[in-house]
Amino acid sequence: MDDDLKPRPKPPEHVVGQDLSTLSVHELNERIALLKIEIARLEADVAKKQSSKSAAESVFKF
Repeated sequence: MDDDLKPRPKPPEHVVGQDLSTLSVHELNERIALLKIEIARLEADVAKKQSSKSAAESVFKF
C-alpha cells in the first residue's frame, strides 16, 4: 500500500530512437532545444577534458 504513496519517477524527456509520430511540431521543437542544450554541455565537457589531457601530456613529455 505504501507504494501507492511514493512519487512515480518522471519518464525521460527523450529516448533516442523512440517513435516521434505522436508528438506535435511544438513538442518536437521543444525536444530539439533541449537536445541542443545537452549537446553544448557535452561539447564543453569534452573541451575541458581535452584541455586537461593536453596539460598532462605536456608535463610528462620527454
